[in-house]
Amino acid sequence: MWFQMASEDHRPSSGGRSASQIDRDAQHIATSIAQKLQEARLRCEIVNLLPVEAAVLRRDRIVVILALTLLTTLAWSYMLWLSADMAMGGMNMSGFRMIPSGMGLMIPAEQPWQGMEFVFVFAMWTVMMIGMMTPSAAPMVLMYARIGRQTGPHDTPFAATVWFASGYFLIWASFALLATLVHWAFERTALLDYTMTGTSNVVGGLLLVAAGSYQWTRVKDLCLAQCQKPFAFLMTHGGFRGDAPGSLMLGLRHGAYCVGCCWALMSVLLMAGVMSPLWIAVLALLILLEKVTPFGRRIASLAGMVLIAAGAWTLSVGMS
Repeated sequence: MWFQMASEDHRPSSGGRSASQIDRDAQHIATSIAQKLQEARLRCEIVNLLPVEAAVLRRDRIVVILALTLLTTLAWSYMLWLSADMAMGGMNMSGFRMIPSGMGLMIPAEQPWQGMEFVFVFAMWTVMMIGMMTPSAAPMVLMYARIGRQTGPHDTPFAATVWFASGYFLIWASFALLATLVHWAFERTALLDYTMTGTSNVVGGLLLVAAGSYQWTRVKDLCLAQCQKPFAFLMTHGGFRGDAPGSLMLGLRHGAYCVGCCWALMSVLLMAGVMSPLWIAVLALLILLEKVTPFGRRIASLAGMVLIAAGAWTLSVGMS
């Protein structure tokens, strides 16, 4: 539960009451409501949102947006660099596999993975997750910075916001590690070619159908709801945390909901092409629309139907 305290200038209001009296009345009402909610075993918190100059909030917003834009730009630059390196000018690299290093490294396809290759593939998936998820995470990060500015005597909310974002991306890095292991399994069983594109229409069709079906599940709905409403997420999970461990844990929790919302869509890359800039951009745009638009749930359902239809067609081709 959040409520805005009146300014403490003690000037009489139009009703003859001072601002401090209004503050006390508001706090009494909020406390009473919170007590009733707690008796009903509903979690809530009362937070005093301090008045902050609009110029300060605007400056914070600009700084956070610039930081997120820089992070997204760097991630996409790295992915495009890797994609150009993997293309090798359109050369046929059958019998070899490319290591996504940006340095033209390749090894015989039958040779087992080395530690260096695993690190490069893990880095590729991690940067890909950052590039795809940062735009859709921006509203949550901006809200966290804003609430941090308005709650408590912190000189700046940036440190706590950095910890929150770190927790968020740490969850996606963990997902990238799992994706790397799946990538390795697909490559070892010849389900990915040297361009990291799926080779089996049957497996690709099953991935598309599974991803589309997940779009209609209750778990998808619950996770998407947590991602769509940053302010409600903060209210539900204890509000702004000024300390590093608290901010990190809150970021981890939000990241877990985000992974729960989007993991199935990421599996489509194993069929369409792990290093395909077009598919990466399409999925990133879809995730952004799901999370930041008021009709995101409808978009998710529509995308599910399209994926199921595409999967069914791919399966039919693979079994014909």
